[in-house]
Amino acid sequence: MSKSRAYAAWVVLCLVWGTTYLAIRVAIESIPPLLMAGVRWIVAGILLIAFIRIRGDSLPDRRQWVPLVVRGALLIGLGNGAVVWAEQTVPSGLAAVLVALVPFWMVGIDGLAGGKVPTIRQIVGLFVGFAGIVLLVTPNTRMVAGTGFWSGFIATQLACAGWALGSTYARRRRQHDSLSDVAFEMLFGGLLLILVGAMLGEKLGGVVTSRSLGAVVYLIAFGSLIAYSCYRYALRHLPVATLSLYVYANTVIAVFLGTLVLGEPFNWWMGTGAGVVLVGIGLVKEQGG
Repeated sequence: MSKSRAYAAWVVLCLVWGTTYLAIRVAIESIPPLLMAGVRWIVAGILLIAFIRIRGDSLPDRRQWVPLVVRGALLIGLGNGAVVWAEQTVPSGLAAVLVALVPFWMVGIDGLAGGKVPTIRQIVGLFVGFAGIVLLVTPNTRMVAGTGFWSGFIATQLACAGWALGSTYARRRRQHDSLSDVAFEMLFGGLLLILVGAMLGEKLGGVVTSRSLGAVVYLIAFGSLIAYSCYRYALRHLPVATLSLYVYANTVIAVFLGTLVLGEPFNWWMGTGAGVVLVGIGLVKEQGG
């Protein structure tokens, strides 16, 4: 039953996080990036803590805060914050493509940390899936010529590293994992983002548009409360190689979303890329799962 729920949570990740790249881009149109991200996660954390208290469950005591601070810093502070930072200079779709390297980071770091070694079939699946990502963006490679590409690339790879390290650390301590832990990860990660943003001189200097505000509300409700909680649940029950493929599905969704919402072009070449991604997902999915 837990495995079925884990795959259901994985599907939610694929559907929801594929839309958040666009939402982030809209949110930072009138809100500084790290300030926006910090508020998003702090509000989500507070709401989740309130829900836990209303339900009558206990919260972690201060002796348990250190690992939660580490997870929040790696998964949210670096893993999400660097993506938000990158979207200042690269389009949302391209940011999703760059983050599609995270399966390699996750499998590599988990393997070095003594985790389950991926099978030859799963390794092939990772490369097939990434080949599909390359096919998806080949018609739009002119975007790479932008002056902000390399700073965006570095930021997204820092995000991948932080996400992989945080995920591996969380898996090693899963016996202490709970919904209240997830809430405090959000809170601590959001506080770190606010602190770093303040150190970089971020402040709310203009009018926040209703468009940006709506995007932030969407990110809090769907990207944080629902999808992040699903990720932490799936992390406990699925192999890393399988779980990490959500980023491939996210990229496919981001491309389709760009076509439907922003009128970006879609052709047979990109459709072929989407199909190749799905083949890669099928190869990496564990047998009998």
